[in-house]
This record gives sequence, structure tokens and C-alpha cells, in this order.
Amino acid sequence: MKTVMVTAPGQTAVVDVPEPAVGPADVLVRIRACGICGSDGLYIAVGGIPPRQGATPLGHEPAGEVAQVGAAVTGIAVGDHVVLNPMASSDGIIGSGGAQGGLSDFVLIRDAEVGRHLVTVPKHIPFEVAALNEPMAVASHAVNRLEPQAGQTAVVFGAGPIGLGATIVLKLRGITHVVVVDVVANRLAKALRVGADAVINSAEEDVAERLRELHGEAPRHFSRGGKPGTDLYLDAAGVPAVIETVLATAKHGARLSVVAVHKKPISVDFGALLTSELTIAFAMGYPTEIFEVTEDLVAHWERYALIVSDPVPFTEVQRALELAATPGAADKVVVTFPAA
Repeated sequence: MKTVMVTAPGQTAVVDVPEPAVGPADVLVRIRACGICGSDGLYIAVGGIPPRQGATPLGHEPAGEVAQVGAAVTGIAVGDHVVLNPMASSDGIIGSGGAQGGLSDFVLIRDAEVGRHLVTVPKHIPFEVAALNEPMAVASHAVNRLEPQAGQTAVVFGAGPIGLGATIVLKLRGITHVVVVDVVANRLAKALRVGADAVINSAEEDVAERLRELHGEAPRHFSRGGKPGTDLYLDAAGVPAVIETVLATAKHGARLSVVAVHKKPISVDFGALLTSELTIAFAMGYPTEIFEVTEDLVAHWERYALIVSDPVPFTEVQRALELAATPGAADKVVVTFPAA
């Protein structure tokens, strides 16, 4: 079978590997779609992940259909459409340092348990949308770290896939008004399409001023006056200006969730923040959300489908990787595989 591997710093290749043998407790999944994540570009840049540097399988956002089921496995059948939990695989995280990657013809789930390793999705859900399950679990965890309450207001920085997913999740949780901030016009337009109540182009508008217009002004607390009434802030952008804006803008008792990867250190004046009692939480992965989000994805798949910008066939996987790695070239690239 074919699989995509990182073979050296900055290099990938489609290589032939043996098709996995299916044991009595295993499930073999034929991959039908796999999203490309920003972290894939990092893995490529550094030559892979130890101990598999030089031969690191790629792809941790897979969806597919069951090709074989071991005799001891219950609750699933050949032909079922499924999404996987990459972090539950016994041979390492799928596509993130494990022995298998989702950019492959097949993935073998050893000692498979439905509800732990994989779950079924209805067959009317397009595979490229089902492949959003993993990144939307990341977005859902970021939202959970905010401990949102219905009726609150929120702002999401970054209208990439995670930011858009967080916007959808926030609205589904009953957040009254969600604002999305970005500097790219077409991304802001898409944010409105997935359900944002308003958008701010931070290259052209003052974020704090617009938030005061949209969410009102918070009551003065100690010396903190003139702050927007925004309750929740979510950083899916990963640039210092976002954190600087939030720290200068947040009202007393606001919450900030950081899911973006920051590549530069940020200086924080904790003395100035003391009276804000701002809660800062970081979000990594999906401790519980990987299949919790599936229900939302299925119920609202047409809204989530808007996130996918570029479905690319596996025969053009190198182009897909280059497209995903080019800033501004695509919003969300998903590699698709043909049926058997």
C-alpha cells in the first residue's frame, strides 16, 4: 500500500509499505480522506519525529471506511464509515510520531474498541467533512477551557480552521455574540458564513473600540475602566499582537484560552494584570473531546463543510502538502482517496 512519509528535513515521499495483517481483535480502515494540519509542515521542516526521523508517517486527521473486522471485534461492520482517535493507537499517535499515518491507503486499529479508538458516522456525511473530526476536537477543547456559559459574549482571534471551528462550537454552546478577528478579508467572510455575529479586520480597525461597540462597556473595577464587556477570548492565531491586545483589553473576570502555537516569547506585566483577575488557560489536544465533537459535526455538517477549502486527490498529495504550507494559499486542505 501507499503511505506518505517525511524522509528528510523539508522532504516527503509516497512510499510502498506492506498492507497490515488483521488480527482477531483488529479493525482495518481504508482511508477515504485525511486533513493536512499546520503541524504536518513542522514535522516536514525538522525531518520527522524521533525515533522515526527520516521515516515519519504523516496524517493525523483521518476518516475512512471499515475494510476488515477481526472475529473478536463487536459493534462495527465492514463498510461502516468511521472517524478515528489518533491519540489512542497502541503503536503511537497516528501521523504524529506513531508507526502509522492517515495519509495512507489503510490504517490498522489494533485491539479495537468502538468508542475508544473509532466511532461510526452516517454515510451521508462527506468523507472530507468527517476528516474535520480531529481538528474540531482541538477547537472544542479550546472552547471547553473557557468554561463558557450560555448568554456570554466571545471573541475569537484567527479565522483559520481551528478558529472557525471554535466559532461554531461557541454558537452551539449558546454564546450570545461571537466576534472573529483576522486580517484576511476572505477568511472573515467565511467566519460570518459559519455563524459569527460580527468580524473585525484588525489591520484596519481598533479591536478594543469595536468590541466596546459590539459588547458594551464593562463596569469599572479598581482602576480598570473603559474595557469592553467581552467575557471570553480565544487565541487561534498565535501572534504576539493577539496576547498584547487581550491583556490590554480584558475586563475584570474575563477568560482567555490559548490554542495557537506561539513561536515567539511574549512579555507579560503581571502587576498591571493583577486587578483584572483574568483567567488564562492553554488548550492542547483533546482529552475527552475527540468523539464528543462528532455528534455536533454530524448534526451540523453543512456548516462545518464550509471550513474545507481545497479537497485534493491522493494522486496529487505533494501538491496538497505544498498548498497547505503556503501562507494564504488555502484555508483547509483535505486529501481524498478513491473508493475500493
